[in-house]
Amino acid sequence: MNMTKLLAKLPFGPWRDAGPIVSVLRLSGVIGQAGAFRQGLTMANMAGLIERAFAPKGQAAVALVVNSPGGSPVQSALIAKRIRDLATEKKVPVFAFCEDAAASGGYWLACAADEIWADESSILGSIGVVSAGFGAHDFIERYGIERRLYTAGDKKVILDPFSPEREDGVAHLKAIQAEIHDAFKAMVRDRRGARLSGPEEELFSGAFWAGRRALELGLIDGIGDLRNVLRGRFGEKVRLRVVQEDRRWFRRMGFRVDAPVGMASLDRLAADLPAAALSAVEERALWSRYGL
Repeated sequence: MNMTKLLAKLPFGPWRDAGPIVSVLRLSGVIGQAGAFRQGLTMANMAGLIERAFAPKGQAAVALVVNSPGGSPVQSALIAKRIRDLATEKKVPVFAFCEDAAASGGYWLACAADEIWADESSILGSIGVVSAGFGAHDFIERYGIERRLYTAGDKKVILDPFSPEREDGVAHLKAIQAEIHDAFKAMVRDRRGARLSGPEEELFSGAFWAGRRALELGLIDGIGDLRNVLRGRFGEKVRLRVVQEDRRWFRRMGFRVDAPVGMASLDRLAADLPAAALSAVEERALWSRYGL
């Protein structure tokens, strides 16, 4: 007999009236590596938290709070798969609650749940694949910059931003995008099944919608927030167990508490600043795609 059931049989004390437990796991931010000062959602930094969310025996469910504009399809797939594997192993239902956005990879994460709930103003969908870059060959030519590039393999630099765009390079990239898109679509079909009610040409076009339209298309199961939905499902006494990461910034950054702060540490911080600034710009651009 597990501890929860044993305590429930006690005729006295606070455990007699204790409600069911639901672990709450937040999946917030850009998916993938986000830079030195900004931690993105990756399998490496989420694995422990996911394990902890499914650890309590006898809990009623696990709730995912999703707020992400997307990012890496690989990390999206890895995190979603780990959640599904543990949900199956532990026989625990999973609910997803979408906040500002569950778009692109963020929607991939939400599909790891058995039910998806959102606010009327949440942005959902964006089931597609995007790659972005720039072309600077005219710029360097205008300023007389000579580029020297040496390769072994004629396709090694087909997407080089400092060279003129090549048709074979674009075709190669689009073929890869199509493969990733097919994997994304297959995942959504598998997880949402007959609940999908919109035409595939619309659902998988890369478009995104607010909550009410997403409900009509079958992308979510209802409009609602975590507290009220879980109370309605498990009763007024449901207890929410929030699974949190270590909030101390020096732990997240990999600094030891007992390590002296010297010039090497300061040099590292200074070297990371440009990358951190670029990462912040890229993250802002991802959110801006959805008007957020």
